[in-house]
Amino acid sequence: MVKGKTKVTLIGAALAKPGLDFVYEGNSCPECETCKVRKTCHNLQPGRRYRVATVRTNTRHDCPVHHEAVIAVDVVEAPLVALIGADMAIANSKVSYEFSCPKIECRSYRLCRPDGIIEGEKYIVEEVLGNAPDVCERGRALKLVELRPV
Repeated sequence: MVKGKTKVTLIGAALAKPGLDFVYEGNSCPECETCKVRKTCHNLQPGRRYRVATVRTNTRHDCPVHHEAVIAVDVVEAPLVALIGADMAIANSKVSYEFSCPKIECRSYRLCRPDGIIEGEKYIVEEVLGNAPDVCERGRALKLVELRPV
């Protein structure tokens, strides 16, 4: 079941599969500037993670960026799995996400800085999933949580 409000956008036909998660990177292609459907392709927030909810197979548009075509899909903001301080890991609480760890070599780095999280944005702790899978190299007490954008 899909949670949240859906939004119609266009993505490459090869990517248009229900359940697919992706991070929208924004509009950086010069080919898009003169395209008649660019506003529908680029109506998402850059840096945010989305999930394809449904595919609208009756709509295809030729696209020089996506080698086949683009297809209309309904997307929702996808939940994010991340590590946060244990003191903030309270179900249904609101948190402002900050990237505080610069240790790229840490085994927990990808969970402390997951793709799709925007620094400084507010999120709701949907669920506390448990303890961090690895020890924090900075000695912080961390919990693994599922976050949803506010």
